[in-house]
Amino acid sequence: MTSPEKPILPSRVAAELQKLADFRKSPDFKADEYEHRFSRMISELRDRRIGGSREEILGALTPLKDSGVITLPDWVRLTKQLGLA
Repeated sequence: MTSPEKPILPSRVAAELQKLADFRKSPDFKADEYEHRFSRMISELRDRRIGGSREEILGALTPLKDSGVITLPDWVRLTKQLGLA
């Protein structure tokens, strides 16, 4: 029997969202590839969970929304699908 994977730290989620935002700004950006990566990240987060309390998770991720790193539609989607909304 395998042990369950550890939950992902909120700081790691924030770093991955930053990487996605950087990709969106790159000359290699393709909307369908961004969508695929974003969707896959949400699926993995739902499978493994994010460690910490709701406040800790939102505390790490909200600055990304406030600074424009993550778009409002992506923020709404992320928080709804992860049960944070």
